[in-house]
Amino acid sequence: MEKFKIGIIVGSNRRESLNRKFAQALAKLGAGQFTFSFVQIDDLPLYNQDLEADMPKSVTRFKSELTATDGFLFVTPEHSRSIPAVLKSAIDWGARPYGKNSWGGKPAAITGTSPGAISTAVAQAHLRQILGVLGVLVMGGEAYIAFKPELIGANGEIADEAARTFLQAYLDQFAALVAKFAPTRAQRAA
Repeated sequence: MEKFKIGIIVGSNRRESLNRKFAQALAKLGAGQFTFSFVQIDDLPLYNQDLEADMPKSVTRFKSELTATDGFLFVTPEHSRSIPAVLKSAIDWGARPYGKNSWGGKPAAITGTSPGAISTAVAQAHLRQILGVLGVLVMGGEAYIAFKPELIGANGEIADEAARTFLQAYLDQFAALVAKFAPTRAQRAA
């Protein structure tokens, strides 16, 4: 059986992002179920409707990558108790121009990590609300992962056994959602 193609969207443009490292570890953990691709967002201009008439090349590339996926895995930090500006701008570009929403109808899972006590809970709640308005089928369940140095091992994999078990179950739940709601490749080709 062909694996579903999942676009990973990391809500950070920081070079040493904990969430990028976490996303890479999740991609290793879920490699048996999905084919992952990292969708770049840090080269997108700040959303501006004036640019829609002559879409920047980075936006055209971005929307094409979104369209080519069966679903999305968002891995985001929390900035000022919400999602980072770079992620919000990317979401806006993906939804525009009007009538050309590249997000709608596809399943998504949301997670993130932070050393803070509530991890990325508030950012995930805001992201869930935004994606729902855009017609994204957001998976239920929560994955607020407290970052500790032992979470990810030297090999780049989830090293903490309890976290690995929890995250594998989370990815299994996401695989079931994608299998149920993602458009088939035949439907996309038509």
